[in-house]
Amino acid sequence: MAEENKEQKNETPDKDWADMIQVRGENPQAAMPSADAADSKILNQEEIDSLFGYSGDDDEDDSYSMKTGVRAILNSSMVSYERLPMLDIVFDRLIRMMATSLRNFTQDNVEVSLDSIESMRFGEYIDSLTFPTLLAVFKAEEWDNYGLMSVDSSLVYSIVDVLLGGRRGTAAMRIEGRPYTTIELNLVKDMIELILSDLSTAFDPVTSVNFSYDRLETNPRFATISRLSNAVIVARLRIDMEDRGGKIDLMIPYATLEPVRDLLLQMFMGERYGRDTIWENHLMEELWETDVEIKAILKEKEISLGEIAKWDKGSFLPLEMNSNEDITLICGDVPLIKGTMGRKSEHIVIKVKDKAEKNG
Repeated sequence: MAEENKEQKNETPDKDWADMIQVRGENPQAAMPSADAADSKILNQEEIDSLFGYSGDDDEDDSYSMKTGVRAILNSSMVSYERLPMLDIVFDRLIRMMATSLRNFTQDNVEVSLDSIESMRFGEYIDSLTFPTLLAVFKAEEWDNYGLMSVDSSLVYSIVDVLLGGRRGTAAMRIEGRPYTTIELNLVKDMIELILSDLSTAFDPVTSVNFSYDRLETNPRFATISRLSNAVIVARLRIDMEDRGGKIDLMIPYATLEPVRDLLLQMFMGERYGRDTIWENHLMEELWETDVEIKAILKEKEISLGEIAKWDKGSFLPLEMNSNEDITLICGDVPLIKGTMGRKSEHIVIKVKDKAEKNG
């Protein structure tokens, strides 16, 4: 009997709980988590890699691809710099001038295009470079700071092949595992100086600046012009010469652009934050044709209100002044000039002596 009562006591709570669930319209079996539902919440390795922004088919050539997942969130929080609208216009002028200059330089059909303009950190940019790459350091003379231009190996060999009479329609021969020769470096240096001259001209509508060639490096350690954590702006250009060509990166630190930051923040060429030059010139021209009313003050004298109350028709106010004393001409409340009063023919005239002193 004791064992039967114990079994009934153990069954009662479970039975009552099941009845309560059925009364509320719920299914007891549905309330319990199933094994399939628990397994569906577990992420597999592919989903974990996607969440953290890693992909199994990533390679070194895909360094320009957009990052996703957690890495994209981290990078967006680390590098969030302001947009400089005038740089788009400057680089647009640059690619048009470069196309003409490089055609004259190579005597070949050259097309220049702007792939992208990105903001990143200097260390991240150095890590994204594919070697071998020539790194040209240039200086902004007026801004007293430096920039970096990288020329990839395919463009180096293409320029050498074109300038030394290579056959058209064939890709430039690339020899791996050897350093650049002196002839190759000198030919690329001439092209870099030409591009820097065009870059200086492209900045002329914004400000006058001269970009001068400083040195050419093959090791990024010797081309470090900024701290690895500093912000830079990178313009990626592509140069095509029929079946040959390559890429050029123009890297300018934000610290270099700081002296002209206000000019680069303009939304369009010639913007002056509310000032309109055409309206200013028109207003200046119309001011010379404007009629204004000028009053001549002979003398100022302080008198009491009681004396004014005694005035009657025909009363005189003695000014106590001589005929050669100065009088002041005013426009509104602004004193303009001083002079002496006289008579010419039937008119009273004033001979100008000097500018009047402004009150206060």
